[in-house]
Amino acid sequence: MNLFLTQKTFPWAGTTILGAITSTVDPSTKVVYRENPDGDFVKSNNFAFAIVVVGEYPYAESIGDSVSLTMVDPGTNVISNVCKAVKCVVVIISGRPVVIEPYMSLIDALVAAWLPGTEGQGLTDVLFGDYGFSGKLSRTWFKNVDQLPMNVGDSHYDPLFPFGFGLATKTVVARSTSAGVGGRPHLFTIMAMVFISLYLGITLD
Repeated sequence: MNLFLTQKTFPWAGTTILGAITSTVDPSTKVVYRENPDGDFVKSNNFAFAIVVVGEYPYAESIGDSVSLTMVDPGTNVISNVCKAVKCVVVIISGRPVVIEPYMSLIDALVAAWLPGTEGQGLTDVLFGDYGFSGKLSRTWFKNVDQLPMNVGDSHYDPLFPFGFGLATKTVVARSTSAGVGGRPHLFTIMAMVFISLYLGITLD
């Protein structure tokens, strides 16, 4: 017997990032979701801003070993297509630093969300100002893999973001009014892989 189990099957399974964004913004705000938009689509829709969520597939132990430490395709293309056309915040879902330096000039804000689990609302709480950002890097974020290994004190220590880096922000809106984001439509482009851990494909013999 084959079963495909979703959040409808298990309502306690959590909240996706897209679901959290949709429930946070004002009902009058138009949320447009595209998995892999091209530049022309972004330019032609007069979006106010974009939230681009990219990263890695879920993995554990040696299955996730990588010598390139790059994001899963088409992550980098999505960043280029979207962030060249509209102001954007890029959210990286990963268990480790990944290559992002070549795209930093396109990005207005970068969030390392690491592995946020099943509660996408935790991410929107800080993106929309209900709570301030306060995290600091627990490891050095490299510019390219040729620098690795690289640690504080090394003669070649020249990171993209040094150990302990992190920008703190203040709460900008009261939690009860966080839905007051209205006006022009917003583009939210979230790669499907982000949701893999929230939707279960199970085979029962």
